[in-house]
Amino acid sequence: MAAHSTKPDDHRKKWDRDEYERIAKERLEAEERELEDNESGKKEPPVRREFLKQREYKVDLESKLGKSQVITKTTPASQQGGYYCNVCDCVVKDSINFLDHINGKKHQRNLGMSMRVERSSLDQVKKRFELNKKKMEDKKQEYDFEQRMTELREEEEKQKAYRKDKRKERKRKAADDLDFEVDSDISAMMGFSGFGGSKK
Repeated sequence: MAAHSTKPDDHRKKWDRDEYERIAKERLEAEERELEDNESGKKEPPVRREFLKQREYKVDLESKLGKSQVITKTTPASQQGGYYCNVCDCVVKDSINFLDHINGKKHQRNLGMSMRVERSSLDQVKKRFELNKKKMEDKKQEYDFEQRMTELREEEEKQKAYRKDKRKERKRKAADDLDFEVDSDISAMMGFSGFGGSKK
């Protein structure tokens, strides 16, 4: 029911409500038929994906760092500039986006994993706490041992430097004494009594 205005300056668009209601009803009927077809036909079971797991390899972000490479039109995607994901067959240009990609939903889905994490039992949590506690103790013992070794090395180096300085000082004193004796002998032979001023 399009009502047209008799005024020529009326620029607003007029909507035909009956026509749009008919289109909406047709769309709803089509959606209902599609749902009935899916229910009557073979219903596919939902895909069961694995729980999210910890990565078992180290992500290589630094192997191509500082290297230059010639890229042509025929260069495969895996050897082009940037970081190549062989699971998704794509190239990402920087490390931050690459890490976002490999931790993202699309990549994990291609690996066959969902973004859900397996719920841990109480026993698993207790074992993890014990394991972390042992690691911290071992690390502390290693750190104490390494720290002690570095302190011993520093102390040894200080002692060597002190001995070296003492030796140099002794040699310098001995050389000064020898020079003074040689100078006084030579001045006596030449008839000089000293280099001081003469008395008048």
